[in-house]
Amino acid sequence: MVDTQQQDGTVRRHPDQHPEEIRRITWIGLVANLALAGLKFVVGVLGSSQAVVADAVHSLSDMISDVAILVGVGIWSSPADDNHPYGHRRIETIVTVGIGLMLVAAAAGIGYKGVASIGGETSTQPSLIALWGAIVSIVTKEILYHWTLRVCRREHSPGVIANAWHHRSDAISSIPAAVAVALASFKPEWTYVDQIGAGFVSCFILHAAWRIMKPALDELTDMGAPVHVTKLISAAGSEIADVEDVHAIRTRHMGSGIYVDLHITVGGHMTVARGHDLSEEVKRRIQERVPSVLDVVVHLEPAEEHDHYDD
Repeated sequence: MVDTQQQDGTVRRHPDQHPEEIRRITWIGLVANLALAGLKFVVGVLGSSQAVVADAVHSLSDMISDVAILVGVGIWSSPADDNHPYGHRRIETIVTVGIGLMLVAAAAGIGYKGVASIGGETSTQPSLIALWGAIVSIVTKEILYHWTLRVCRREHSPGVIANAWHHRSDAISSIPAAVAVALASFKPEWTYVDQIGAGFVSCFILHAAWRIMKPALDELTDMGAPVHVTKLISAAGSEIADVEDVHAIRTRHMGSGIYVDLHITVGGHMTVARGHDLSEEVKRRIQERVPSVLDVVVHLEPAEEHDHYDD
């Protein structure tokens, strides 16, 4: 975790994220996508494979998500300011949704092309040179997927994991191209296998897009933290001496972190100074137990008043 000093002198904790690591892996992906797109386009043309040429265009579309990450990371990692007192982490959420929508578009394009071309005829028989372009793409993009995923787990970045899945979608979309070239090179009448496989691949990519976008959409609609996280928060506050009860817990996500506000009941004759210290202790204990908590707002209620409300 990293502590950020705010203008009012308070300290806000947020998950330790290193923009330079995110930029490095994204630049690697960007260069790889450009190289793969060029390779697949050349071998697709030389090998007379429409599937491999189309796959080259898909690789170019992957560069859009790389650029989105490179531009976005500099914004969402910037500290809070007067206009954005909660920071800029929602930018990462928006980028994540955008990448998910790109995957949906890629899946729709692959699926439509596969279904629309069933029963069509191939004018030129592809040659095996095009197969190598698809194979190189599958291996390279799968390596990039695992590499990017490792960085994501260290940096706790939904945007990076979305980009990782975009790499995998490109690897998977190259499989039908490879199968089509291999089969068509030996048995041209079997090219329909490519169209059928494309339909299955598009379903897989749509599933991946949903997995990417759902947490981001939950965040944008201010969905609270899971029940087990809320229970951890309650338990952490309740174990502190002088805290009689923890209730009215509300949470919301901000990027990979969580903001919390809650009420605690304390003795009705507690001094203001002691109440303040107790609030800070509740906040510290919760952030120790739940590292993803960025900030906690604690509202004190006298035990007598709380009992009155319960009646």
